[in-house]
Amino acid sequence: MAKIAVIGAGSWGTALTHCLSGNGHDVAVWSVDPDEVDMINRFHEQKVKLPGVILGEGVRATTKLEEAVSDRDALVLAVPSPFTRSTARRMAPLCRYGQLIISVAKGLEEDSLMTLSSIIQEEIPHCETAVLCGPTHAEEVGKCLPTAIVAGAERRHVAEYVQSLFMNEYLRVYTSPDVRGMEIGAALKNVVALAAGVADGLGCGDNTKAALITRGIAEIKRIGTAAGGQAETFSGLTGIGDLIVTCASMHSRNRRAGILIGQGLTPDQAMQEVKQVVEGVYSAKAGMQLAQKYGQDAPIIAACNEVLFGDKSPREAVMALMNRDPRAEVTKLEWKAL
Repeated sequence: MAKIAVIGAGSWGTALTHCLSGNGHDVAVWSVDPDEVDMINRFHEQKVKLPGVILGEGVRATTKLEEAVSDRDALVLAVPSPFTRSTARRMAPLCRYGQLIISVAKGLEEDSLMTLSSIIQEEIPHCETAVLCGPTHAEEVGKCLPTAIVAGAERRHVAEYVQSLFMNEYLRVYTSPDVRGMEIGAALKNVVALAAGVADGLGCGDNTKAALITRGIAEIKRIGTAAGGQAETFSGLTGIGDLIVTCASMHSRNRRAGILIGQGLTPDQAMQEVKQVVEGVYSAKAGMQLAQKYGQDAPIIAACNEVLFGDKSPREAVMALMNRDPRAEVTKLEWKAL
């Protein structure tokens, strides 16, 4: 049994708390919101963000970060990506040397273009870091539906330790050393999922969705490999797998926000309607900047930025994508000689 703290009591943090507690670990939960803490301690349930998932009797929540962090074998950092740096900065003086921090959010920092694990390493250099990501909606993990995910770390024994913490009969955990590729794929797929939602909101069909998913993963792979990720990663769970589930499911807050934007709401109105952090909105600018930094073509991510932050309507963005100059689908294949 390990002693673990989950930092963040949103839907994903709650689902992972349920998993870890069910695996027999001693789990504490931290939230900045006293109402969330009271809810979890009284009802053993996150009634607002993950209703119906009942946490173990031994799970306790607190608003005191020091109480949550101290004397824990591992810390699961599950706050939304825009708050990763500020939360890590608060945690830094409380963490002991070598303490493991597992980043489970998805995103890129807009100004620095840093991945979340890199932010944690910068703010808490005396800690060990790992990541956990893949096609994993909290609603389904909370219901113990069969799911696969990837534990990433630069050192094998760290990834395998994370694997041992989470793996059970319904959550199959793989390992990977390609932390950078995993995190870039996890962040950029949220932007493509926004585009998929916009297409749904406009009334486009399955053909459109298939095109967005396949051309979207091509875009993500180009950027991700140029930025240091491994090509194989983008064909796996944290690449195409995560993209499929985020583009296709109504559990996806990115897709839901995109649908609302396609139906005529502004991005701000859509986020208010979804009532949760829409990570793709925060990653869109960073994704475009990353593509430009490495000289990669990113038409879908560019279109998302034009809709989110420019003056282009969703329908105009779709037409602009469809009317781009003709090109081959795969550029490295050779044609038969005349």
